[in-house]
Amino acid sequence: MSEPTIYIIDVTNRDGVQTARLGLAKLEKTMINLYLNELGVFQSEFGFPTTHHETNYIAANLELADLGVLAPVRLEGWVRGIASDVEQARAMTHVKHLNLSMSTSEQMIQSKFQGVRTRADIIEVVKAAVGRARDLGCLSVGVNAEDASRTDMAFLCRFAAAARDAGADRVRYCDTLGCDDPFTIYDRIRRLAAETGMPIEVHCHDDLGMAVACSIAGAKGAVDAGVDAYVNTCVNGMGERAGNADLLSVILAVKKSAGYAGRYRLDPRIDLSKIWRLAKYAAYAFRVPIPMNQVGVGANAFAHASGIHADGVLKDRHNYELYDFEELGRGEPEIVETGRQIVVGEYSGVKGFRNVYEKLEIEFRSDEEAREILELARYANVLKQKPLVSDELRFIARHPRQTRKLLTLAP
Repeated sequence: MSEPTIYIIDVTNRDGVQTARLGLAKLEKTMINLYLNELGVFQSEFGFPTTHHETNYIAANLELADLGVLAPVRLEGWVRGIASDVEQARAMTHVKHLNLSMSTSEQMIQSKFQGVRTRADIIEVVKAAVGRARDLGCLSVGVNAEDASRTDMAFLCRFAAAARDAGADRVRYCDTLGCDDPFTIYDRIRRLAAETGMPIEVHCHDDLGMAVACSIAGAKGAVDAGVDAYVNTCVNGMGERAGNADLLSVILAVKKSAGYAGRYRLDPRIDLSKIWRLAKYAAYAFRVPIPMNQVGVGANAFAHASGIHADGVLKDRHNYELYDFEELGRGEPEIVETGRQIVVGEYSGVKGFRNVYEKLEIEFRSDEEAREILELARYANVLKQKPLVSDELRFIARHPRQTRKLLTLAP
């Protein structure tokens, strides 16, 4: 039997884009998926397959997966835990991995469903949804217990066992309100894993500032019970209200903290050297600057002002630094060049456009090809309303067919 492992399922493109007052263009969501794939994330919860304006984006990303561009990361869609949503998702897209969400706490049952559904109904509805997903050829099915942290444990275990018996691969323990603490979530998830034998997803919000601590404590509970753990994260801690567990903080906590380093196995595909570019891009795309004291990628993460600290770091940086900035791939790339610049925008001309691409070492076979890519870049700029970065320009040139889908919201 293989050693239980902690995997990362990033939900930036589902929960992160639900951050109030913010959002991402479809090209930007695609770039996030590409960066997550380079980082070695197991799965990206990449969108809503029953939402019409996501249809072409989902289709384009699935095509990129088939081409090997988005691989081996799994692309998984989020739907409600009802059979009709599963059927609609499979009819509208070819998504092969689904997470099905259902509220389980008494608070939600009474206040959201208002007597329409009982606990028994919830179990039957989810079983039918899981069965339908399997009948329609889904390769993996996760079941989300929304508000799991406020759900009676006996019922939560019954709910998870029923999903398992219907064919679900994992159950997602959702600390929807961020009300758990590291001690309660460890005990609850360990019991849930022990009683069901199921791998556990841990989904934590930061309303009390403990999303990362709760996430790794929950993962510990699952692994200690002998099953794999899947931690849900968002890049730079984006997400509804106070946000979700920060991707980099979770990875570093498992790799570097005293109780986890060398004791708990993190997915070996994780390549931390790719995190810097991802964090910087997400900050640019969301228009949310990285806080100066942000873990690992903040401006002050490796800065020292105290005389004692500065002296100690100059002698040996490990006196006051737990990990090296090189591990994170840190540099200082500029999003837009300073000085004389030709920026690709919605009114760009073909000569300046070709000059920009020549700097990226990409040549077009003809002016006709350049004009085709220029037109796509113009539309991308209209949708983004900010300059295209180098990686976006490279993507557009290499994958014009998929780019056209990303820029077309009407299915």
